[in-house]
Amino acid sequence: MQSDEADEAGRGTAVTPSAEFPPLRPDEVATLRRIGVRWQPGRPPKGLPVDPTLDRYRGRPAPTRFGRLAPIEMFAGQPGELVATGPAHEPGSRAARALTRLRRVVLGPPLRSSAVLYERMRKLVALPILSSDLLSSVAYGPEAMLTVLVLAGGGALGLSLPLAALLVVLMIAVGLSYRQTIPAYPHGAGSYIVASANLGVTPGLAAAAGLMLDYVLTVAVSVAAGVHAVTSALPALAPFNVPLGVLVILVLLAGNLRGVRTAGNIFVLPTYAFVVAVLALLVVGWWRAAGRGFAPMPPPPVPAAEGLGLLLVLRAFASGAVSMTGIEAVSNAVPAFRPTEWRNARTTLGWMVAMLVVLFAGLTVLIHLDGLVPRPEETLLSQLGRLTFPAGPWYPLLQATTALILLLAANTAFNDFPRLLFFMARDGHAPRRFLHMGDRLAFSNGLVALATTATVVFVAFGGHTEALIPLYAVGVFLAFTLSQSGMVVHWRRHQGRGWRRRLGLNAVGAVLSGLVLLTAAVAKFAEGAWVVVVAVPLLVLLFHRVHRHYARLHRALALHPPATGPPATPGPGVPATPGPAEGEELPQQVRHLVVVPMARLNRASLRGLAYAVSLGQPTLAVHVAPEDAEAERFREQWRAWGDHVRLEIIVSPYRAVIGPLAHYLEALHAAGPELTLTVIVPEVVPRRRRHRPLHSGAEHRLRDALRALPGVVVTSVPVHVTD
Repeated sequence: MQSDEADEAGRGTAVTPSAEFPPLRPDEVATLRRIGVRWQPGRPPKGLPVDPTLDRYRGRPAPTRFGRLAPIEMFAGQPGELVATGPAHEPGSRAARALTRLRRVVLGPPLRSSAVLYERMRKLVALPILSSDLLSSVAYGPEAMLTVLVLAGGGALGLSLPLAALLVVLMIAVGLSYRQTIPAYPHGAGSYIVASANLGVTPGLAAAAGLMLDYVLTVAVSVAAGVHAVTSALPALAPFNVPLGVLVILVLLAGNLRGVRTAGNIFVLPTYAFVVAVLALLVVGWWRAAGRGFAPMPPPPVPAAEGLGLLLVLRAFASGAVSMTGIEAVSNAVPAFRPTEWRNARTTLGWMVAMLVVLFAGLTVLIHLDGLVPRPEETLLSQLGRLTFPAGPWYPLLQATTALILLLAANTAFNDFPRLLFFMARDGHAPRRFLHMGDRLAFSNGLVALATTATVVFVAFGGHTEALIPLYAVGVFLAFTLSQSGMVVHWRRHQGRGWRRRLGLNAVGAVLSGLVLLTAAVAKFAEGAWVVVVAVPLLVLLFHRVHRHYARLHRALALHPPATGPPATPGPGVPATPGPAEGEELPQQVRHLVVVPMARLNRASLRGLAYAVSLGQPTLAVHVAPEDAEAERFREQWRAWGDHVRLEIIVSPYRAVIGPLAHYLEALHAAGPELTLTVIVPEVVPRRRRHRPLHSGAEHRLRDALRALPGVVVTSVPVHVTD
């Protein structure tokens, strides 16, 4: 049953393209009304000199003089609203058009914002997309566990059965716990949201950091394991494992940039084919084992490299637990399902856990019955396939499907990592650019960030699965533990029907996940888990810093009620009351001084000066001269023009221009802090891009120099060179 408290802390916001533009709060709207009541424009409003509805261009492209933007057609929408259609951002240069066409071929044409409702997954598509990581882990999870046990010799391999039984119990407990989480948080039940809502901001960010590391490692490990499966069947490709892995990551990125539905169509067949191939392997393998009365074959003698102790057993258990990575994927992606979202997500998760238990337990027991041991040159699944299918096409089919699902298992991370960043950006803990949906309604920035980070990790570790596995379990089980602990608090707060049973189930999941977390952190600390242990708090600190910046930005940009009464105007000889000009929100509160920097008297500078004077505000012209002689020449030219505007000349004997001008403007602002200083810079705009390096670009350097100065507005008056 869906919980009535699903939208705790306002977290039920739908995942739509409008999430980049959050609405004003009621108190902000009230403040906006109070500001509007006191709004007094400086001049009486006049009629607009053009028709803003663009009725002249209705139904055909608006004119573009320079051809840098493709034509955009517009048609009427709601009253006072135009709707732009067409490739609005397609550049017009020949090279840029070629790149854009290539982009359209790879990614497909852009989708309208309204199509987000149709970019949802049905259960048959969601199952392979979201389970590829979870199910593919059975290809390396049992092997990771046995690789540790075999260090104590062949006799220790018998411990694989009780350890596998404990892992199956853990899988079922965590799976049932997440099945409860989904209806309680139907708008996205990720560990970040659950932990933040019930345990606090810092635990939620810790869960997010663990998940982010897990997703990055999912891509790196899955691709490494997939390439290893390929090289097991084709040893000649072994020297090229790193380039092959990078190529696979790029293909996955391109497929996901095409959108959720397209990615699902690409990845459906390999997942189902892998499941069918492994089930066939289990049926034939168990049939052969039944023929000999399920008597286990003795493993080949393996010398012991370590003593069999508790620490080694714990390391083996933690290594086998990587088979559970991806079990939280469905709870993160609930909004991506078709209605009823939470019900379809919960059903999909149930099927995923059932398939995981069958495949993991079946393969572990079959490996034990056949007496197989890990070998560096060939995976255990490959050995099992050769033994079970000694002839015919079945072994190549098994290896092909295994390689495909391992290579495509990273798609689960590509689905969930950007969505996690979306929720974090919505709360101000990640850059807001991760709220943006790309052309195909996918979170393009998050996808690119994941692909880039995973590529760096993959290349840094040389594409070796065994080097990446020790880093794997800590992050994901940290998220499991915090999520399930958060659900325990949730049920205690909202004591609905059957809450004790639900609380108990989530408590079991939290305790078991916590034990695995501690085991992995301690047992694998020296093998590389220390990287995750150190990275999580550093990421949490980074998220807090990002949130602090956005909090300061919100306070700076928040609407403040205007003070009662008109602003006091200082009389003669009375110093103005200092105050930041940027705090003014009413036209009658703004006092202007317009400054026009002038290098020489030509059409560009005179156009900028004419524009400044047309504003009807006090205007000052400033010229920077390298020596007194040039200053006098400019002053004579100014008198010849008519001396219509006050001129101030700065002599810069060291020939610097931007520095002295910026310091002068800063001094002006300090002398009159109540003024809004508007700097109007004439700017020559050449027709062709290749001509830009021929110009100094002083206007851009001046803008950069003044950007940090409050109460200063820098604008440019472009003069276009058409020849």
